[in-house]
Amino acid sequence: MAPKAAPASASGKNKREFVHPSAKHARKKAIKNAFAIEPISAFYMFLAANLVAALFSPIQDCDETFNYWEPTHYLSHGYGLQTWEYSPDYAIRSWLYIAIHAIGVNIRRLLPHPSKTAEFYFLRYLLAFACALCQTLMWRAICLALNPRVGLFFILALVFSPGNFHASTAFLPSSFAMYMAMLGAAAFVNWRGGIKTSQGMFWFALGGVLGWPFAIALCAPFVAEEIFFAMLSDKERFFESFIRLSRGVVATVLLVAFDTAVNTFFYRKVEVVSWNIVKYNIFSKTGGPDLYGTEPWTFYFKNLLLNFNVWFILALLSLPLFILQKFVSRRTTGETFQSGLRTLVFLSPFYMWLAIFSLQPHKEERFMYPAYPFLALNAALALHTLLAFLGNADPRTLVGRIPAKAKLAVVALGLLFSIDLGLARIWGLYTGYHAPLSVYAPLASEVGGPGDTVCLGKDWHRFPSSFFLPRGMHAKFVRSEFRGLLPGEFSEARTGFGFWSGTWLPTIGLNDRNEEDPGKYVDLRACVFLVDTQFPERGADEPLPPNEPDYARDVQRWEEVKCVPFLDAERTHFLARVLWMPDLAIVPERLRRRWGRHCLLKQKR
Repeated sequence: MAPKAAPASASGKNKREFVHPSAKHARKKAIKNAFAIEPISAFYMFLAANLVAALFSPIQDCDETFNYWEPTHYLSHGYGLQTWEYSPDYAIRSWLYIAIHAIGVNIRRLLPHPSKTAEFYFLRYLLAFACALCQTLMWRAICLALNPRVGLFFILALVFSPGNFHASTAFLPSSFAMYMAMLGAAAFVNWRGGIKTSQGMFWFALGGVLGWPFAIALCAPFVAEEIFFAMLSDKERFFESFIRLSRGVVATVLLVAFDTAVNTFFYRKVEVVSWNIVKYNIFSKTGGPDLYGTEPWTFYFKNLLLNFNVWFILALLSLPLFILQKFVSRRTTGETFQSGLRTLVFLSPFYMWLAIFSLQPHKEERFMYPAYPFLALNAALALHTLLAFLGNADPRTLVGRIPAKAKLAVVALGLLFSIDLGLARIWGLYTGYHAPLSVYAPLASEVGGPGDTVCLGKDWHRFPSSFFLPRGMHAKFVRSEFRGLLPGEFSEARTGFGFWSGTWLPTIGLNDRNEEDPGKYVDLRACVFLVDTQFPERGADEPLPPNEPDYARDVQRWEEVKCVPFLDAERTHFLARVLWMPDLAIVPERLRRRWGRHCLLKQKR
């Protein structure tokens, strides 16, 4: 007879308990709930970060000023600076996009204490709200389709990133395309309530037609997923898929038609602006965007590392980590073929966008904006995968032998390091470059008046827009060492049927070859005010260019109205340029920031 099993001890160490599957499910659900956030709380977090950007973010790109703020100023106030893109000879900018934002500007004029500067910031607040709403909807879709923990990391990757600080409230088509890409991704990712392919296509098309046509490419992986599963389905599901795709195509065509109708009104001729943009950037015979500078393929890798630090590295590792999890790990993931393929689809847009634009010679930071939410998604998925790997408690593995508190400390310190880096860069950008948004404030008082001119020399590209000038005050250009094409001015004539004649009247001195037009300059004697940046250290040890003298030093001709500190990037160490450094004695001399002064000067009469 076999011996009887020894009775379990009172402590229960030898007792084997049966755990019902429902209990395991409850534990998993409890873990998920630990990372769950209420949608309104997520919205407030996104909105808070975006409002900080609306208040403090410098204008990063002069295209934002001259191609978007100035045309909006023209529609709202009847005058403004005009770039060649808005000439009816070229017509590569959508007036529908401008008109929508001009409505927001004009709403502020109905509220108490109106001013043009208040209109500028009010539109930024509206952009902050719209961006936060789109971010919340994409976050919600991620939580439902993937995991609340992934959603939490998605919030952290965006809220504390300098990239979001730049892009969330920028008045740029690439930012608008980013908003619509988040709505499109939310529709494609969340299959609860049915597959929403046509909705997703509509949002991506809206971002492409009104914003930036190339951003439509971001929906390619989602559309390919729809087609792939349709090919494997029966006839009924194939037909349903065909209907969804057809609705998306029809919606895109209708959007193009509506945009064309609006632009036909403004340009007074039929113009398909989306096609004009594609034609100029890809098929131009005059040099296209490469005329404005080219960069090596590493440009975006460096830029995204500055703007997302650790999150960018995680985003790059997301696909290798996914493959490692699927094919190398001995642990069973429990994923089906469909769920694994969906994860690949979610990871694809960021890699695709980064690859395409890294191969283009002409590169600008704003070109990456539409892919920022997908970078955050990839980074969140990568961190989620890493935590699942670190959570292995099997003592037979190396990871399992590491104490849980030590692993938690490493992850927490990594996140805190990323947050600190992001905040240091954001504060460094504000303190170093906020001067152009501050120096024009005295003009709102009795210092200037209608009919006065504010001249711009070497700092023409830092001009924040005519919204910072009192009503009736115009910006002009004086000659500097710059030899490209400067903006002209919208015609203020009132002729023909309709409004805003400057949008369709013939232009003079504008070209698509970035060739200088001497007619854009005024004589220095015609300037009532002048804005210039003074770098005292440069003038002390090297001669200044003949067309860029130190105007502030000429006290016989100019008097200072207001001067604000401005970072001398050329003489500041790289580390102090990209991150905030305190101006304290404990900081080594070579790492301290060097300063100039951004000044508003008034000509003595």
